[in-house]
Amino acid sequence: MLNNPKLYEINTRVWIKKFGPDAKIKDIPVTVWSDLREKGINFIWLLGLWKTCGDNIDETCFTPELVRQYNAALKDWTRDDVIGSPFAIDDYVINPDLGSEADVLQLKKTLNDLGMALILDFVPNHFGSTSRVLRDNPEIFLSVDKKSFEEEPHTYFSSPFHKNQFFAHGRDPFFPAWRDTVQLNYFNPFTRDYMSGVLQNISQLCDGVRCSMSMLILNNVFGNTWSGAADQHKYPETNDEFWQSAIKEIKSFNPGFIFIAETYWNLERSLQNLGFDYTTDKVLYDKLKNNGANEIRGHLTADMNMQQKSVRFVEKYEEERALHAFGHDKSMAAAVIATTIPGLTLYQDGQWEGRKQKQPLQLGREAQAQIHPKVEKFYKKLLQITNDRAFKDGIWELLFCHRAWDDNGSSANLLAWKWKLAVRNVLVVVNYSPVQSQCLLKFPVSIADDRVLLNDVLNDKIYIRSLAEVLEKGLYIDLPPYKSHIFVFDEEYTDSGNYY
Repeated sequence: MLNNPKLYEINTRVWIKKFGPDAKIKDIPVTVWSDLREKGINFIWLLGLWKTCGDNIDETCFTPELVRQYNAALKDWTRDDVIGSPFAIDDYVINPDLGSEADVLQLKKTLNDLGMALILDFVPNHFGSTSRVLRDNPEIFLSVDKKSFEEEPHTYFSSPFHKNQFFAHGRDPFFPAWRDTVQLNYFNPFTRDYMSGVLQNISQLCDGVRCSMSMLILNNVFGNTWSGAADQHKYPETNDEFWQSAIKEIKSFNPGFIFIAETYWNLERSLQNLGFDYTTDKVLYDKLKNNGANEIRGHLTADMNMQQKSVRFVEKYEEERALHAFGHDKSMAAAVIATTIPGLTLYQDGQWEGRKQKQPLQLGREAQAQIHPKVEKFYKKLLQITNDRAFKDGIWELLFCHRAWDDNGSSANLLAWKWKLAVRNVLVVVNYSPVQSQCLLKFPVSIADDRVLLNDVLNDKIYIRSLAEVLEKGLYIDLPPYKSHIFVFDEEYTDSGNYY
């Protein structure tokens, strides 16, 4: 597993139109991928590559809330622009509008030759409500009686293929059901076998999967969600988790295959223990959005194994765009944090250019957006800086921000950490507050000179400080609101290892 990799999320059905109205995967120039590799991207996540259900769009994709989102994202949208959710999957075959299996295998080879990995979607909880899998394999889905359907017609529906049969829509227990989906029944061992087979087939086409709402099929979550509907007594009781056996099976013949879990409800560690390589860190995102440095600092005291398996982000398709959610300066401070701590960093297409409007996944066209020059310049520099090997192979240490003077409490607004690889040191300091803040940072420095040269590569400034002062009092930091330093400095060799 790579140390602290970077993932680039692409809304494929919309993004691909940059290369022509009928462009397919094979039409994407290799330079697109090589440019991303030069920016430090390791994983490409092509969201929405599978064939979806198009015959339930009129019934499910024009709710008042979705129409409101369409109006906000694309003023001139029409019915033809609404293409349905990429998670209302008909079957796990490549959407013919995007290409073929051969095209995907060729793309995988191209990315692998560049040292990159291809990530595709796996939606374990459900299929589309008019899926041919429901037509051909109704026994693997969660069925209910007519009375349940009549009492809760929003949660249950009449099968379009089977007379007098009723099924559940997929759902998150805290929200209304997704009416464009049909719920799989994970009490049924045949369902588990079927979905394990789907995973095996997917693993032949890519290097990893991002598993949507992965916690919904944990035994206790699934049982609590569907206790009133699923006939648990009809099937043999099991303590085995689907994820543990399915991941183990895939990794038995493909050890490097990557499993990324979309995760909520503080179940990250549980899913990591079941075999996931990475779990999304929604906790950090919420703290970045709603809290200050103290809460973020506490989150970063988790054990290193947990942190290295966490997906850090300030943007992804489920959330508002960073500029909208955080504001200009705060979004960049949040990005410095998410990009320079241990873990997998996720970037969304359009984030680097400063897009402000969230794109509903049901829309197949996006509005033209002007590039935000300051944001683009910031990300270009941040990506270049974090390509340094210290961020990949170095040792990370969270630093304590001491008061700069006795009655100065603004040190609590600052976050700091250090990466060290051989003689290379990278020191990151972020003022995550709306007020000017100061602190003293104490850390060991081993150099022959009596001065420390600190190259702030983020702001293109060089600071020279007394070594004695840094060692005895600490490095004095004074930062404006939501501003950051990324200092690079080299020490003397302390061992016989090579650094290059």
